[in-house]
Amino acid sequence: MLFLIPTFLSENEHVLPEEVLEIARSLDEFVVENEKSARKFLKQIGTKIHQNNIIFHLLNEHTSAIEISELLPILKKNKDIGLLSEAGCPAVADPGAAVVRMAHENNIPVKPLTGPSSILLALMASGLNGQSFAFHGYLPKDSVQRKAKISLLEKDAQKKKQTQIFIETPYRNLPLLNDIINVCSENTLLCIAYDLTSSNEFVKTKTIAAWKKQIPSLDKKPAIFLIG
Repeated sequence: MLFLIPTFLSENEHVLPEEVLEIARSLDEFVVENEKSARKFLKQIGTKIHQNNIIFHLLNEHTSAIEISELLPILKKNKDIGLLSEAGCPAVADPGAAVVRMAHENNIPVKPLTGPSSILLALMASGLNGQSFAFHGYLPKDSVQRKAKISLLEKDAQKKKQTQIFIETPYRNLPLLNDIINVCSENTLLCIAYDLTSSNEFVKTKTIAAWKKQIPSLDKKPAIFLIG
C-alpha cells in the first residue's frame, strides 16, 4: 500500500493523529520531496527504524518522467511505502501526485492519512466563499505575466463568486503582494495567511484599500493568498 503521510507545516506543531504517527514510524521506505526535511520529520516523530536503515527515493519538481517511471518497481514491492511532502499534505500542490497516479494505474492501494493542509486552513479562516473556490498553485514569475493573471483571477472571483487561491515562493511574496495591490480594485477582498499552525500564525482578510495602508512583512514566510 502507498500511504500518503502529511507532515508538519511549522516547527512547533503537534496536530497529527497518533494513528498517522504510528504508521509513519513503522515504515522504512519513502518517496519524498526532500530527503533532509523527511529525515527531520521522522526524527521529530520518533521513527522506530534507525535512520541508516530507511530508504528514500526523491520525487520533486526536477524529477523527469523517466525517473518517475523508475519508481514503479518500488511501489510493486510486497511492502508498504510512504509518500512525504516537504510540508503539509502530499500530492496537493506537490509533485507526489505523479506517483499516486502511477499507483492507481497499477492497482496499488492508496491510503490518504489525515493532516494539515495550508490551503484548506487558509480558506476556512478567510471568511471568503468556501462553496466555490479554485486553487492555482504558483503564479507566473514575470511581473507583467503575473499582473495579467491576477487581473483574470479577480474577474473570476467577481463573476463566478469564486474564491481564488494561490501561493508563492517565500522570497517572492512581497513582489507578488505589490502586484496584487496595484492590479486589483480597492473593494476587492484579499486574505493573506502565513505561518499557519505556528505560534506566529497570521490570517487576515481586508479590502485592497485597507491593505495599502499597512502592508505586512511577508519576507521568507510560507504564505497563501486568497482573492474574493
